[in-house]
Amino acid sequence: MSAPSAASAAHAAELRVALLGFGKGGSVFHAPLIDATPGLRLSGVVTGDSARAAAVGHRYPQATVHPSAEHLWERATDYDIAVVTTPNDSHVPLAHAALKSGLAVVVDKPLALDVAEARDLVATAAQREQVLTVYHNRRWDADFQTLWHLVDSGELGRVHRFESRFERWRPEARDSWRDSGPAAAGGGILWDLGPHLVDQAVNLFGPVARVYAELDACRPGVSAEDDAFLALTHRDGTRSHLWASAVAAQRGPRFRVLGDRAAFTIHGMDSQEDRLNQGERPDRPDWGEVLQQHWGELGADGTVRKVPSVRGNYPAFYAGLRDAVAEGEPVPVEPHEVVHGLDVIDAARRSAAAGTAAAVPEPTPLH
Repeated sequence: MSAPSAASAAHAAELRVALLGFGKGGSVFHAPLIDATPGLRLSGVVTGDSARAAAVGHRYPQATVHPSAEHLWERATDYDIAVVTTPNDSHVPLAHAALKSGLAVVVDKPLALDVAEARDLVATAAQREQVLTVYHNRRWDADFQTLWHLVDSGELGRVHRFESRFERWRPEARDSWRDSGPAAAGGGILWDLGPHLVDQAVNLFGPVARVYAELDACRPGVSAEDDAFLALTHRDGTRSHLWASAVAAQRGPRFRVLGDRAAFTIHGMDSQEDRLNQGERPDRPDWGEVLQQHWGELGADGTVRKVPSVRGNYPAFYAGLRDAVAEGEPVPVEPHEVVHGLDVIDAARRSAAAGTAAAVPEPTPLH
């Protein structure tokens, strides 16, 4: 079955979306994309913060503000989809409640802080025959999409090493659950950026067999790691080296990928997050375009050429969600892939604690 065009979706009955949470995740990464997707309507927002409630009323006057999730569940028949973008340790109970209320569910990453809870959530969705997917928007970064095409086309040859970094310079920790909270409650950089790094590596090179990890809390006042290194050995033999850091005073390349025919290197971050932060709408005609000076380089020393970047496309996630709920198309992110990523992160924590590599369970499709 082919996906409906944007034009046809715009004339179809709109799916009503309830957004749980209106912090940065909800207000920057979700609400603008939902609002700009034909066939979706941001109909409700859950927030108990008066300033955020006022912001919802100003930006999205069509949306009903609910003071609590319980208030939303009492009116669940007014909605078709629930998007959970609240603190990490609330993802699982809110997703379960949304499924129980008969709604399709999107959960921001991480899906869960415990692999067994993630599997149980996926099983619940399958038993109820309801859509469940996870917001891994970094699959639609311009640099990752470009690299995906280079790997798929064979231009790099057989890749033996993949290097990937999300690095920042924030020498003073913020007073927030994400920066200062314990890892058990979802704090720390491994829960913040690690799911993206692992998800991209697994999507490129397949399941992971073992992990070696180093996790450090470098800044005063933090109880979870703010600097992380993961060395993954994929089941096909490819090695992925992944860095996530809040204390990188000089950043390395975003990607450096070494193959037996060529290498690919690209610096900087995808621009979509900055544009969303600045309040731009993601349905602008130039959305996701990358200027030539930011293109990556392909080749070997002495024969390197610039490679035009594929356009970034965060809106593709919500277009895929719309088609999954309305037309029965595949979800944009399969939950069993995400569960394997959580197995990798769990192995990374065991590795860092023991100082040795840790095995990762072989992934199995969840039904």
